Amino acid sequence: MDTTQAYNTSSPGSPGPTRSHSLAVTDIVVLVLYFLFVLAVGLWSMWKTKRSTVNGYFLAGKSMVWWPVGASLFASNVGSGHFIGLAGSGAASGIAVTAYEWNGMFIVLLLAWMFLPIYIASGVMTMPEYLKRRFGGRRIQLFIAILYLFIYIFTKISVDMYAGAVFIQQALQWDLYLAVVVLLFITALYTVAGGLAAVIYTDALQTVIMLIGALILMAFSFTKVGGWEGLHDRYADAIPAVRVPNSSCGLPREDAFHLFRDPVTSDLPWPGILLGMTIPSIWYWCTDQVIVQRSLAAKNLLHAKGGSLFASYLKVLPFFMMVLPGMISRILFPDEVACGDPEVCQEVCGNPMGCSDIAYPKLVMELLPSGLRGLMMAVMIAALMSSLTSIFNSSSTIFTMDLWRHLRPLATEWELMVVGRVFVLALVAVSVLWIPLVQASQGGQLFIYIQSISSYLQPPVAVVFIAGCFWRRTNEKGAFWGLLLGLLVGCVRMVLDFIFPVPQCFDPDMRPDIIKNIHYLYFSIILSVFTLAVVVVVSLATKELPQSNISRLTWFTRFDPAEPHKVEICMSPSDTGAAGRDEEGSSFSTEASEKKDSKLKSVILWVCGMERRKEGTGVAPLPPEVTVCSLEEEPWLKHVLNVNLIVCMCAAVFLFGYFA
Repeated sequence: MDTTQAYNTSSPGSPGPTRSHSLAVTDIVVLVLYFLFVLAVGLWSMWKTKRSTVNGYFLAGKSMVWWPVGASLFASNVGSGHFIGLAGSGAASGIAVTAYEWNGMFIVLLLAWMFLPIYIASGVMTMPEYLKRRFGGRRIQLFIAILYLFIYIFTKISVDMYAGAVFIQQALQWDLYLAVVVLLFITALYTVAGGLAAVIYTDALQTVIMLIGALILMAFSFTKVGGWEGLHDRYADAIPAVRVPNSSCGLPREDAFHLFRDPVTSDLPWPGILLGMTIPSIWYWCTDQVIVQRSLAAKNLLHAKGGSLFASYLKVLPFFMMVLPGMISRILFPDEVACGDPEVCQEVCGNPMGCSDIAYPKLVMELLPSGLRGLMMAVMIAALMSSLTSIFNSSSTIFTMDLWRHLRPLATEWELMVVGRVFVLALVAVSVLWIPLVQASQGGQLFIYIQSISSYLQPPVAVVFIAGCFWRRTNEKGAFWGLLLGLLVGCVRMVLDFIFPVPQCFDPDMRPDIIKNIHYLYFSIILSVFTLAVVVVVSLATKELPQSNISRLTWFTRFDPAEPHKVEICMSPSDTGAAGRDEEGSSFSTEASEKKDSKLKSVILWVCGMERRKEGTGVAPLPPEVTVCSLEEEPWLKHVLNVNLIVCMCAAVFLFGYFA
């Protein structure tokens, strides 16, 4: 892969031969300062928050205000996969991929206004736990918990690691896997130690760094290409010198500047954008543990809504910060970014399917002066670490609270803390093994890989959540069979996609018609309708659920008076029940041995937030029920948020309309 250094670019906009890029001293200084700053914020949040309880570690003690919640939502969403993937898809096919971002503007608001009140009223900590409360039984909870962990490995962790490693590989000429291991070591360190509070506060810092760095690079890019007019006029001519004759290889799309494209022949058909994109988007923003966990950590519903609004406004920016610079990168370096010959692509980036994924790192290394290159390295690492830490924390929450507690119902809180942290390390190892498949799929367009896999696995889950939240008659059998059959159909299509990959631009398309002619966004619509039909038919044909599975668990029953057992769960996210009693009892029996603990052990336990309570400290006083489970909102603040909701949605509609 180090052949990148030797490859010579002859494109008109490029600064001659590709240099062997090594970071200057100023870049290294900027990077070191960034890491020290992140470490300081992480340590501050570790000191500030109570990490030795389940609630403190997994939900940040439900104490977050709106701006870190919103920044964390954005940073968790926009990982390095976005920088590499959106810029790569922009370089390869134009602006249509932005539809995913602007669709998300609507759906993140749907989370705060429609779904979150139900989750807060139910007093749950994880999404599988909500399904267990709503439908009864344990099979759906366990099924969803295992499925979520698989989805995280397939579409999130390995993709982000690969994207971050691509960037470091371009910048430092390191081996891909060495880059991955270094990144993972740094990331796992403060996730294991700090819990959700450390993740959210460092996310807020990294959002600021990401925005500053990406906007600076955007300014350099537009200056180099001659502004919007230069981009618009020159993109169609960004054709590599070496390409396979009589093929579409290396040619820009004619509809590159259209958001809505032909419903039959295009890469992103407009009906698919409007309908097929929305269902996986609802899964991602409204039912995914990574996102919902941040909103549940907010002080109250008002702060959760404010956080969603803040994230929604920030979602305008990826079009300008990532997609357009990706297109500019193609104009400046067509022989590399838009390479149209497999041998050339292999030489440039080590991937014969295409090199559009190097569009963003190429801009950073070629356009920015030293110092700013270091800042952009920090930005990419910030993007990678913020999304990875979010996924690690949420994955360990699901594994610990839904799977481990099922296996060991009387596990102490100490045990749950240890298991949650060890699971992060196991997840890291599995994700590294998946990277080669990510690298080889979807013609070198990373973002399209993520979205196609999402369209096969996520619609059944989203439909079950929508039915559970908004239709009282949905029962456990309907939800289970809808989920099972929907995922079976989705997995068949996903496996077929791996068996029959998209042919290269110079090869005839010999794939079966069901794959070739049914776009993955259309498949998402078909899969959603099929799942909904199964849920409705089976639910109506089987017994209705008792009121205990409906009260405070649907949109129409969210204001029902809380039953005693539900109040207990709302109020005792950490220290009630067997775990609390166990640990309290153990504090007496282990007192003598604790006195003998070495200073080193005490320091290690503090770093991991695992310090045991001493005798007499007892259990921390529980916050009043109203602060955790109430859906009450101050009227004037509620009106301010509703006005902002309308403004934000109008802005999104305008953007869609203007670029359609």
